[in-house]
Amino acid sequence: MLNPIVDIIVTIMHLYNYVLFAWMILSMLIAFNVVNRYQPAVQKINYALFKLTDPLLRPIRKFLPDLGGIDISPVILILLFNFIERTLVYYSLR
Repeated sequence: MLNPIVDIIVTIMHLYNYVLFAWMILSMLIAFNVVNRYQPAVQKINYALFKLTDPLLRPIRKFLPDLGGIDISPVILILLFNFIERTLVYYSLR
């Protein structure tokens, strides 16, 4: 049985992963001109997702080399969240 605090932290990280996936999909749809970035609904969703994801992605981007327009910072953040989650679960079950 997990510690309730650890369970809440893990749940928040899972929810944030969904936000990251939504941001990645929307940014790809905008980049490939599948959706119109100037449509008001798309602008609002993009702004909200950017405001939610940028504070954690910005520090990671500082340390990454320029990969020619490819942003792998969300992948690194997801891997970091998975590492933190497994570490928390491992030590809370001991």
